[in-house]
Amino acid sequence: MAIDTTTYAVPLARTISDMREQVASWRAAGEKIALVPTMGALHEGHLSLIEVAKAHGATKAIVSIFVNPTQFGPGEDFDAYPRTEATDAEKLVDRADLIFAPNGSEMYPDGYGTTVSVKGVTNTLEGEARPTHFDGVATVVSKLLLAALPDCAVFGEKDYQQLLTIRRMVTDLRIPVEILGGPILREPDGLAMSSRNVYLTETERKAAGQLNVILKETADAITNGADLKTATADAESKLLELGFDKVDYLTVRDTTTLQPVEKLAEEARILVAAKIGQPRLLDNMPVEFRG
Repeated sequence: MAIDTTTYAVPLARTISDMREQVASWRAAGEKIALVPTMGALHEGHLSLIEVAKAHGATKAIVSIFVNPTQFGPGEDFDAYPRTEATDAEKLVDRADLIFAPNGSEMYPDGYGTTVSVKGVTNTLEGEARPTHFDGVATVVSKLLLAALPDCAVFGEKDYQQLLTIRRMVTDLRIPVEILGGPILREPDGLAMSSRNVYLTETERKAAGQLNVILKETADAITNGADLKTATADAESKLLELGFDKVDYLTVRDTTTLQPVEKLAEEARILVAAKIGQPRLLDNMPVEFRG
C-alpha cells in the first residue's frame, strides 16, 4: 500500500507503515508535525484543534480517524457511533495534510495482548462510571503517538480527564511528544460541541443548552464564597428539573490531580457528566479563586 491521493482531496494513509513513511519524509524536510487523534464525525471543535497545533508552530497536521473499540464499555454506542469518513475528509481540505484512517486489524492485530493503564488520575469520575474506558484511551493514544511520533498532539479540553490522563502517560513513558490542550468550542447557546449531540431530540437539545449555564452559575457562586457541597447539589437538582435523566457527577476538583476540593484555596475545575435521552454529556470549566 501507499499514500492514497485519489480517494479524497486530502492524502490518506490506511497503514502505520505508510503514515510513518510520510512522516519520515516531512521530518527530513524539517517540518514540525502535529497529530490530532479523533474518532471522526468531525465538527468545528475537532477542526479548532488543528488551528491550535498550527498556532504552536506545526507545519504539517495529521488527523487520525478511528472509532476505537477498546474505549467503549458494554452497552455503549460503539456500533451506533457515527462513521462519516467521506464527509470528514471534505472538512479537512486545506486544514490537514494527511488523514490516517486505519481499520481495526491494523490497530489491534491478531493476538494483540497489550494494554496501557494509567493509575491515579483515572481512578475517579469517568474512571468510576466507565471502568475500562481509560485503559482503551491510553492504549490507542500510545499506539497513535508511537506510530506517528509527532512533535505535538492536540486534545480537546472538553474531555478534561482524558487530557490529564494522556499527559500523565506521556510523562511516565517518556514519549517524546508535547501534549497540547484545545479550548472547548461551544454552540451559540453554549453547549459544548460533541459528535453525540446529534442524538438529542429537539426538547432534549433545548434542555442540554442549559448545562453550561448552570455550570457557569455554580462556578461563579463558589468563586464568590458559596459552600461547595450546597452549590453543586443545587446545580444537580436544577439539571434533573430540566429533564436530565441522571447526573453521574457534578463536582469541583483539583486541576491536575482531580482530587476532590472541599474548600476553594486556588483555581479548581468544575466537571459534570449528565445523561439526557440517548447521549451522556460532558462539560467542565475553571473555578476562579480570588484569594
